Amino acid sequence: MSPPTPVGPYSPAVRAGDWLICSGQTPVRDGILLHGDIAAQTTQCLDNLAAVLEDNSASLADIVKTTVFLVDMADFAEMNGAYAAKFGDHRPARSTIAVAGLPLGARVEIEAWAYLGR
Repeated sequence: MSPPTPVGPYSPAVRAGDWLICSGQTPVRDGILLHGDIAAQTTQCLDNLAAVLEDNSASLADIVKTTVFLVDMADFAEMNGAYAAKFGDHRPARSTIAVAGLPLGARVEIEAWAYLGR
């Protein structure tokens, strides 16, 4: 899977020494917002994030910190379930923030920091 095309003037990821800072990923597939429940949107965000990481010779296992942006905190439990399923036993540090809106009408966006200094 190739990383999604950015919807603005930014880089999907920037390497800074041993760190890879990944821009927020929305649930876009083939340039179109994935409509569906928050679990499906969360999974797509993480699939997109995995593609950005793979494009930079990294994986979800390299992530040490994520920030999840949710339009509705009532979606927290369902997002959390999809997030945990995707990460398995790996548990990066995380913040979850309620926001008034997200690009393209997404309900969730996830950004990450990955450590590549193995």
